[in-house]
Amino acid sequence: MVSVARVVRSPLAWIVAAVVVAFGATAIVLLEPWKLIVDTTVNEAAPTAAVATGPGTTPVAGPVVLAEGTFVSHEHHTSGTVRVLRLPDGSRVLRLEDLDTSDGPDVRVWLTDQTVTDDWFTFDDGHHVDLGSLKGNKGNQNYAVPAELDLAAFVSADLWCDRFNVSFGAATLVRTGN
Repeated sequence: MVSVARVVRSPLAWIVAAVVVAFGATAIVLLEPWKLIVDTTVNEAAPTAAVATGPGTTPVAGPVVLAEGTFVSHEHHTSGTVRVLRLPDGSRVLRLEDLDTSDGPDVRVWLTDQTVTDDWFTFDDGHHVDLGSLKGNKGNQNYAVPAELDLAAFVSADLWCDRFNVSFGAATLVRTGN
């Protein structure tokens, strides 16, 4: 039988230990496992736009809903609603409301031309626009939609994990006629 002292003095044991530690550290950095148990709640107010008021101006209505949908789960349980709003100043915002999903490494908010199905790998197959990093995995949040973007070309909103190339959840955008 080999003694513990002899194994500890062996150069091979030190090399194996170094490889195991390096592999473990790399896995922790890349996978960010703590995000599976930590929630980030964001509660941004619904957007409004400052509009000049004074004599001779007419009051402007609040934001108009251009499209909306409800999230379905893909790789992770995801619920909540998504709305594309046009503000009184003409700018547009994608709003996530009552969002509840898992946190993850490098989760992005996308508008895509892909139809929502059970296949959560397809959203990067077509055209998509990245609106930014997911601010939190719970709550209400707003993302600016580029002014030059033709919304008619996009049929869904997706929470896309860029690190693992999977969808956490997606919503079909139903046009409201506005």
